Amino acid sequence: MKIAIPKERRLQEARVAASPETVKKMVALNCSVVVEKGAGEASSIPDTAYAEAGAKIEKDAAATLKDAKVVLKVQAPDEKELAALAKGALLVAIMDPYRATKDLDALAKAGVTGFAMDLMPRITRAQSMDVLSSQSNLSGYKAVLDAAAEFGSAFPMMMTAAGTVPPARVLVMGAGVAGLQAIATARRLGAIVSATDVRPAAKEQVESLGASFVAVEDEELKAAETAGGYAKEMSAEYKEKQAALIAETIKKQDIVITTALIPGRPAPKLISGYMVASMKPGSVIVDLAVETGGNCELAQAGKVVIEHGVKIVGHLNVPSRLAADASQLYARNLFNFLQLIVDKDSGELKLDWEDEIIKGTCVTRDGAIVHEGLAELARGKTKGSAKPAPAAKIETAAAEEKVAEAAPKPAAAKPVARRKTAAKAASKPRGKTKEPEADDKGAAGPADKGDGA
Repeated sequence: MKIAIPKERRLQEARVAASPETVKKMVALNCSVVVEKGAGEASSIPDTAYAEAGAKIEKDAAATLKDAKVVLKVQAPDEKELAALAKGALLVAIMDPYRATKDLDALAKAGVTGFAMDLMPRITRAQSMDVLSSQSNLSGYKAVLDAAAEFGSAFPMMMTAAGTVPPARVLVMGAGVAGLQAIATARRLGAIVSATDVRPAAKEQVESLGASFVAVEDEELKAAETAGGYAKEMSAEYKEKQAALIAETIKKQDIVITTALIPGRPAPKLISGYMVASMKPGSVIVDLAVETGGNCELAQAGKVVIEHGVKIVGHLNVPSRLAADASQLYARNLFNFLQLIVDKDSGELKLDWEDEIIKGTCVTRDGAIVHEGLAELARGKTKGSAKPAPAAKIETAAAEEKVAEAAPKPAAAKPVARRKTAAKAASKPRGKTKEPEADDKGAAGPADKGDGA
């Protein structure tokens, strides 16, 4: 059975769907592996490394994809690639299913059986295939490095003969995989770190990494998590209290990193323009949700902008900016999935359509969109937002939607008046609140949680 690894053609995509390690393992499954010339160059993997692992190198996409039964990609194919796929071929990739409905329609019409790795069920058995965790882990790390690059001061406290440099203060909004890695990385760099999340279970995880937890800790928070580990919709009253606390906290920070995403919906707006105006000049915001609308209302996709003296970073496809490691992890995710669908003895496809993982990731089959939620969306019957967020970027529903919008807003346009309004609201909380405490240790935090944390 032929497995094809074409070169990625989407803009700003430097990753590749296979590594020499996984090529060797696929060959051991009695499969023939064909890699397009230059497919791994952007991920620092030369063609010779693939060839030594047992792959055949083809000159272009057409030759690579010809007669391939299985095609492994990072992102869904473009029109030209799709035309080269054989009818009945099996495609495994990050499909961005909630936004890329046209791509799914095209896959179905082409007779391709498509599997979206970004719809991987969050179950223990699927942890080694969870691309959202493996890629988000790197995103959280890179977000801190991007913040450090834009920040005009040092992260750790430094004591010199000329005086003391205070440590940077970092707030991480959303304590999912990306958020936890951001916390761990900022702590290693010596910053004083705090984090916020509406899931009560996040508090223990945040504090275990040496950060302070910022939330209105009342009875509603205790019941704010679903059985699946996601956040429940909070009341307007809670949103108002939480927004007031965040508004007061955020103006004390040097760096804010936002990671909040919600399945099938636009990214929640957590930082309003008046909150940005309240921050100190030279502060930095890194918005990891910018591709789905952004957590900061002033963020711009693919740009670093300055608003009210604050730098707002909105880089696209952050995992691809660490292409070498991102590709290695993603390739392992794919191979672990392949082991479910390839017979080890014959090297041919063997799919159990009742398997929870196979059933949960299949999006197109026999000329139709078969995933229940996506099929309903394609028929125009899905309720809710008209512009749902891509599942490819979802790693947690760890932030409450519109929490910033619920904050009290001043009548006057002056930043000083806005700060007084926010401070006044924060000074009269209706529930118990906790603000981050100063920590001058500046020591590295505990080890990060790793994939799937």
